[in-house]
Amino acid sequence: MTQTLGILVGSLRQNSYNRIVADTFRSLIPSQYDVTEIAIAHLPFYNEDLDTTQPPVAWTDFRQTAQGVAGILIFSPEYNRGVPAVLKNAFDVGSRPRGQNVFAGKPALVVTASPGAIGGYAANNSIRQTLTFLDMPTLQQPEAYIGSVNAHLSEDGGKPHFKPDTVDFFSLIVERYIAFFEKITA
Repeated sequence: MTQTLGILVGSLRQNSYNRIVADTFRSLIPSQYDVTEIAIAHLPFYNEDLDTTQPPVAWTDFRQTAQGVAGILIFSPEYNRGVPAVLKNAFDVGSRPRGQNVFAGKPALVVTASPGAIGGYAANNSIRQTLTFLDMPTLQQPEAYIGSVNAHLSEDGGKPHFKPDTVDFFSLIVERYIAFFEKITA
């Protein structure tokens, strides 16, 4: 039976570094897995007053998509030493109403990338803290803070892509995540 992995990208910018990282990781996932992006740009901010028997359609669709994946890979920038609001909102929408957390038990991977030297360290750790509350087992090693991300890119042929040594590091992370995922879901 084919397992589906979900991708959350915490940047809304179409050609963001984290989008390029996510696309690269997606290409490295073994073919026996399906991979789907769980879109978050369209989600209204979480407001408990709207979480009635008829919540916003965007929330319902998001929750159904997230419920349908077996594991989640998260790619995020760091904004002001924290998590982008759009990503935090996705966690809030998916984990509410209380007792209906669509993320619970799903093995997670957290990757942050930034042009800065520390590669989104603060956001990475903040995301991990949230995932603990969401009951998502998270790959601990190797840690994935991609600092100076722009220095790892090349533009041969017009479309930015990562240099081979960076792709090798990404491959190691994917390999470790898949082993972790299989152990958790066995």
